[in-house]
Amino acid sequence: MNSDFTHTLLLTGRLAGWTTVILLLIGFPISYLLAYRRFPLKAVVEALISMPLVLPPTVLGFYMLVAYSPQNGFGKFLATHFNLSLAFSFEGVLIASVLFSLPFMIQPLQNGLTSLPKSLREASYTMGKSEFTTFIRVLVPNMIPSVITAIAMTFAHCIGEFGVVIMVGGNIPEETRVASIAIYDEVQAMNYHAANQYSFVLFIVSLLILTLVYSMNGKKKRTPYF
Repeated sequence: MNSDFTHTLLLTGRLAGWTTVILLLIGFPISYLLAYRRFPLKAVVEALISMPLVLPPTVLGFYMLVAYSPQNGFGKFLATHFNLSLAFSFEGVLIASVLFSLPFMIQPLQNGLTSLPKSLREASYTMGKSEFTTFIRVLVPNMIPSVITAIAMTFAHCIGEFGVVIMVGGNIPEETRVASIAIYDEVQAMNYHAANQYSFVLFIVSLLILTLVYSMNGKKKRTPYF
């Protein structure tokens, strides 16, 4: 197993791991607001979060590149104050990955929250528990399958990202060259053995993740709340 193969897989795991952690941290508050709060333009917010499900990755990638450009406000601000350029960098790909993977984290968490009986929250509030304590100690423990599904689906989606990564990060070894891009490169070079190695690893990882998700969903259907 050569070093390029190892570095590419590690970079793929690193991108998927960081994306999943970041989305888990911001996913809980967002999903809670969407599940239990009413506010103006809520439907628009939900639509924007779900856009990556129907939007071609290259569209988001293009607009991210435009935003990163030093000719525009955001990119110019980063270049002027931090001497930072996000285009064709791991950090730039990570931000794009977080945005493109939003629905894979938010929707399972939101569905998990809305499926819980209203009596769970009411009982906790009656006992004098705060909203935050209720969420952490009552709601989250009762939606563990949804949390696992959100984490697994986000990670699985990230390891297969291609369009956003190639648009925002290009194909820089040990910086932005993830496994999906490596497969494309190896096929173009007619190096089918290497392409098969990358493909097999992604296939097995995706299979294991989906098996975990379906297993947890099966247990959820058989397990009562109390």
